[in-house]
Amino acid sequence: MKTYIVGNWKMNLTVGESSIYLQKLLKRIKMSKDIEVAVAPSTIALQTLSVQLERNKSKVKLAAQNFYHRDYGAYTGEVSVMQLNGLVNYAIVGHSERRYIFGETNKDLKLKVAAAIRNNITPILCVGETENERTYGETKDVIRDEIFGALSEIDAEDVKKVIIAYEPVWAISSTKGAKIAAPDEIANTIKLIKSELKEIYGKEIAEKVPILYGGSVNPSNAGAYLTIPGVNGLLIGGSSLISDHFIDIIEIAKRVAR
Repeated sequence: MKTYIVGNWKMNLTVGESSIYLQKLLKRIKMSKDIEVAVAPSTIALQTLSVQLERNKSKVKLAAQNFYHRDYGAYTGEVSVMQLNGLVNYAIVGHSERRYIFGETNKDLKLKVAAAIRNNITPILCVGETENERTYGETKDVIRDEIFGALSEIDAEDVKKVIIAYEPVWAISSTKGAKIAAPDEIANTIKLIKSELKEIYGKEIAEKVPILYGGSVNPSNAGAYLTIPGVNGLLIGGSSLISDHFIDIIEIAKRVAR
């Protein structure tokens, strides 16, 4: 299975800054068949970066940070996943900031996952517990609810087109008082995610679903996270905005893969 390194730029960088960043990235990294690299810029930068990647014949992929589940219609201000087809290979679904700031529910995310698959875009489904949920021992219930809720209408064939990212909300760098997740905590939750997938789809299918880790990932800890059993890559926030850091993490991923 490939190792996925995905940079989520969130609401940062202008179109020009995004283009300059990408050019620096393309000049400095050498792609490896074992590593899949993707960046998720703001929606307004996707078209420009798509042309830039095509012109450079690069294998770096693009991801959307968000989209609406309807393919078209009278939804002022929204961008449909159908409109993203041809621009992106991946789309982030259910990031904690979408859940807790914008109020997206498991029902919303179920529709988004289905829409992405329908339009041949790989959804990166984010799951993870808050600090309070962790403190009160609710991690298992939260993970189960988020996985079952988002995948309830996805069959065994289509779930192989999904990537899951475990992002404990309490460990995300933009979260107030964020903490560093210990490898054993991450390993235990990865086992839990696999167990839930196995319960729904069976062991053989569950093993084919890549699982990423995200939460204050940086060049200092990326190698340790990538060696945790069951971790197939990283979803990176703050460190992905610093090109040197993101490039370092890509190189670390290559070494770990080898």
